[in-house]
Amino acid sequence: MKEKIRILLVDDHTLFRESLGQLLAGESEMVVVRSVGDADSAIRSAVELSPDVILMDIDMPGLICFDAADQILRLREKARIIFLSAFFHDHYIEQALRVKARGYLTKSEPSNKVIEAIRQVAAGRVYFSPEVATRIIADDTGVHLQDQKTRAAMLTEREIEVLRYLARGMAKKEIAATMHVSVKTVEGHAQKLMDKLDIHDRVELARYAIREGLAEA
Repeated sequence: MKEKIRILLVDDHTLFRESLGQLLAGESEMVVVRSVGDADSAIRSAVELSPDVILMDIDMPGLICFDAADQILRLREKARIIFLSAFFHDHYIEQALRVKARGYLTKSEPSNKVIEAIRQVAAGRVYFSPEVATRIIADDTGVHLQDQKTRAAMLTEREIEVLRYLARGMAKKEIAATMHVSVKTVEGHAQKLMDKLDIHDRVELARYAIREGLAEA
């Protein structure tokens, strides 16, 4: 008889974790060996139970999930990790790939896609949500972001500040008054961030800022 896929669930939201556990319990070829709410517990459980697949939330208090994944794979190199998140920022994707995650799912995915991702990853393949897949490429050097360096990392603090204000719909004159600088200075920062991001439309700039979590502060 074929062995079941052993799964470890890691998410600090109990309701989400329980709902996902119930979903997986309905799959005959899968078994949830444990469900935990933080990264430290995930490390201990991975060492103790040697799960085949670990579904791990990105946004949890305590130990950063990417550090936990790195530790897990050092201790249990055969473990396959799929990250779960409501977000798909470039810097999240980059870190997930750095720790050799086998998958990255957005929490907006339908349940059948979660099941499919687990099957694919357990079989030795990779699985990324469409929003993530369009941002990465696979070549002879492995799987990585289309831009080796995240575009946001190229921006200065002042440029990010201007980007945030632009994303709020503020006029350059308003931004200048808020930052206590001249309109010309704001225009200079705006031009530089557009050149660095290769985005030359204000609406697209705002979308980029929101998508990358740069418009939240």
